[in-house]
Order: sequence, then C-alpha cells, then structure tokens
Amino acid sequence: MTKYSIILVSAATIFSVNSFADSGGMHFSASVADSVIAQQRATLAETTNGKGFGPQSPRDIDSAAGNNERLFSAAPVYKKMNLCNIHFHKNAEHKGGEFTKYAGNGDGHGYQSGYKYSGKLTPAELKPVHKSICDSKHGSLLAGDTIEVHYVHSTANIKPGATLGACLSDSIKNPQLRVETQVYVLVNDKKALDFANLTKHGKQNGYYQALNIPDNTGTAVQYAGSTTGPGYNEKGSPFQVSWSVRPKVAKVNIESVGTWCKGNTFNEDHAHGVRNIVINKALLSKIN
Repeated sequence: MTKYSIILVSAATIFSVNSFADSGGMHFSASVADSVIAQQRATLAETTNGKGFGPQSPRDIDSAAGNNERLFSAAPVYKKMNLCNIHFHKNAEHKGGEFTKYAGNGDGHGYQSGYKYSGKLTPAELKPVHKSICDSKHGSLLAGDTIEVHYVHSTANIKPGATLGACLSDSIKNPQLRVETQVYVLVNDKKALDFANLTKHGKQNGYYQALNIPDNTGTAVQYAGSTTGPGYNEKGSPFQVSWSVRPKVAKVNIESVGTWCKGNTFNEDHAHGVRNIVINKALLSKIN
C-alpha cells in the first residue's frame, strides 16, 4: 500500500496512501544506482533488527520463503469485512505471477519502480490516448502501464472513504485489515474492463463490498504482511495486514481509469508510489 499519508493510529502512516504508488509516462527522473536501493535495504535491516517487527510487504508471491515468526491471526475472508478504501499504485508493488518484469530502481522514492506485466500487448492496445490520464507531478498513465489495485477491508464498523483512515472507527482503533489485490494492465480498448465497474461498491449481506473484484485471475496467494509504501523503505511498518494477491493480470480500459481519477468516493486522483520489494527473510512470513 504507499506514502499514502494516512493516519491509521495517531500520526502513523498506514499503507502510504498519498504515495501508495506513483509514476507516469512523463516527467521521468533518472533512475538511481543499484547502490541506493542496496543502502535502503541495509538501513531497513538495521532499523528492524531485534526490534520485534512482524512480517513486511510487498514480496515475491512466487517464493514461499520467510523466517519471521511474529505471526498474527488471519483476518476474515473479505466478504465478512467492510470495504474501507480503494487506491492503486503505478507498477505492481508485488512481484510474481504475470507481473515479474522489473521497472527499474526509479527515483529512489517509490516512483518509476516496481513490477510490470510480463506478457505481450497488441499495437492497438498500446496506441497512445490523446489525453492526460490521472496526471500528477510524477507523470500520467499511459497505455501499456501496469497498476496494482488495493481493495482494503476492515473489521471495523465503517463505510468506504478517503485514505486508510476510513478503515478505523472511534470504537475500534486496531481492526483486522485485509487487502484484496488485483494487478491490471492499461490498454487502449473500449471493450476491455471498465474501471468504474471494477471499483463499484455497495452493501451486500450486511457488509460494504467491492462488488466486482475479478474472480478469474487465479487463486490468490495468501500471506501475513504489513502496510506498504516508500515511507517504509528504511523502517519497518508496525501494522498487521492479511494479503490476498491474485497472480494473473486483467486488462482494463485506460480511459475508464482516467474517468475514475476525476471523481470517486475515495478522493483518489493519481497513482501512488511503491515500496521496495522486501527480500530479507527475517522480515518475511512463510507462505504455506
């Protein structure tokens, strides 16, 4: 999740929603050297060593390895929880399945990094659209781009809203959290999936739900992790999150994403930044 700048408890940032992932097709900055990312990982190891942090996110979902044993009870299935927030990152924060192509080190602050769809698209799907899509100071989205969408759920009695602060209530400050994760590739195709439909939400069986999360993108990898975002590149996230990451990509009409960015329940208008993938086994749970 990203420098999403949300306050989960006090002033703590949860998934980093105001930089829960960003990037774009313009205003690119030069990619930092490998040594910068290596130093960030070294600092993360140092600042978490012996401090009792639980397992972290994001991770390679194709690898089950992990030595962190500070586990917690898995959150209920999402259909027994309330949807509290939807946001997305430019490039996938997780690696695995159909999104294994490294985008590069980016600017060292979570932008232009992450993982891309590793399959092929047609020239028609990649045809540029002549409009700005979800533009920000880090750029706009382009046909062919990959995004990772986080459908965040909470056991608190809340309703969907802006930032991860919507996942809390005055009555419950430490609810269980679950993120249903779907990676999409943006295509110039009006017959592709409609993002408004993919993010449609309402009450179902007494819970607020995202009504159209894809059910044909493979069995989700379930694991214990944390909130994400580049704000945690050099420090551990203290929050516990149950993750469900689907391994297959779905194609979405890029123009429908642009329309969504112009107005939605979650006040989201751009993609957010990604946290470095966590590779330190001491900070990863074992996937069963």
